[in-house]
Amino acid sequence: MVRTGFRMILDAQPDITVVGEAADGVEAVDLVHATSPDVCLFDIRMPRRDGLEATRMLAGPDVANPARIVIVTTFDMDEYVYGALRSGATGFLLKDAGPILLIEAVRAAAAGDSLVSPSVTVRLLRELAVPRRSPRAVPLTERELDVVERVARGRTNNEIAAELFVSLSTVKSHMESVHAKLGARNRVEVAAWAWENRIVG
Repeated sequence: MVRTGFRMILDAQPDITVVGEAADGVEAVDLVHATSPDVCLFDIRMPRRDGLEATRMLAGPDVANPARIVIVTTFDMDEYVYGALRSGATGFLLKDAGPILLIEAVRAAAAGDSLVSPSVTVRLLRELAVPRRSPRAVPLTERELDVVERVARGRTNNEIAAELFVSLSTVKSHMESVHAKLGARNRVEVAAWAWENRIVG
């Protein structure tokens, strides 16, 4: 029933097409390998192989071409949130977030961005951070730090461009540089770095 509902919501969008659905985690991994979708939606608890293991297999640190995976679940538990994002997921959404956030999460993942349910975002970023290094150890420019701070506060690229009075392409260029310098694969990792290094507080 949930999969049918998601399919109806997503297929109704002019820029989104559902290319397949799986009944369990084993089938889901096989289907991703077979179809190479732009974005995957996984639950935490799936039969035969859970969402965290499936995410690690498809988007973990050792995966050459990681899939873009959004976890959509009813379980708002810290260990699940952290586990999903540490496993390589690009987003985390609660099933009660509503259709608009579901659509936005898929579009964000397709664009290489991340979307985390607002109810867990600040808590997640504060707790996800494990102090490792000083900001001085990473050669970010002052403007890159401005961008990173806003990413950590949940701003989109368009919002960052408006706040800093620069073009969208300039923000994207800064983000590419930040990803390269930090070794971060997505916005969540950039935001976590900002929290752990007290770029935001």
